[in-house]
Amino acid sequence: MRPPSPSIPEKEFLVASLKESLRLDGRLPLETRTPILTFGPELGWVECALGKTRVVAEVEGKMVKPTPERPFEGSSRYTRRYRPWRRASTSPVGRASDEEVTITRMLDKVLRRSDAVDKESLCILAGQRVWHLRLTLHFLSDAGNMLDCACLAGIVALKHFRRPDVEVIGDEVTVHEPTERAPIPLAIHHTPFCFTFAFFPDPSIPPVIDPSQLEQRLSAGLLSVALNAQRELCVVQKLGGVPLDPDDVLKIVSVAVQKAKELNNVVDARLREDWEARKVEVT
Repeated sequence: MRPPSPSIPEKEFLVASLKESLRLDGRLPLETRTPILTFGPELGWVECALGKTRVVAEVEGKMVKPTPERPFEGSSRYTRRYRPWRRASTSPVGRASDEEVTITRMLDKVLRRSDAVDKESLCILAGQRVWHLRLTLHFLSDAGNMLDCACLAGIVALKHFRRPDVEVIGDEVTVHEPTERAPIPLAIHHTPFCFTFAFFPDPSIPPVIDPSQLEQRLSAGLLSVALNAQRELCVVQKLGGVPLDPDDVLKIVSVAVQKAKELNNVVDARLREDWEARKVEVT
């Protein structure tokens, strides 16, 4: 079901607050919600929460035969699963809404086409056996900015995942259990993060990062920037008809660069904490 439209008082109050550079949840215009990362018992299972927006990502790996065109590379697939609350569009029942299609395409660009994972490192036996990764995203609740939350959950799940150690002797492949040999992390080229900014028709209202559901619905356009902590730009996506000057886009990218550095530190710290906790449990 589509959520009810905001009332006129809600719209007026939000606009008046944003003109004062205040947001309804107390944040400043360029302040993101603090991400909460929760790891499951299995490696590669991560829940990411931005406020009340929640996405669970899980990574699974299996051995398959590579494609003839790429005998030295592994493969990956990304799927998403929405709960019944998903926002329906005017599309027929059973078809993805415009927003779902947009999120899916953006995630594919950020997580797969940006070559975050080294595909050649997934090769076990050239032309015969490679690892195939499947990343499944479960969209649990939407309080705004599902894209950034899903992107963060996905990349953290890939960094959290460990594949079994494999030994190759001739044409014989032996997969070792975790009790025999420690699982091996994926080779990650870089860690892309996505940051979405909402723009409003009134030029006196500054753009806001990590928009809430109400801010997102009342905005006139969205600009999503995907990049890593090394300042490498992966994807820029603009939705909506609000024109943006090149200088405005450069300012947005500068803000995203700083946010990427901060978020990268948060992610690395949480991964270290979880790994240390697992070592304690094993011993």
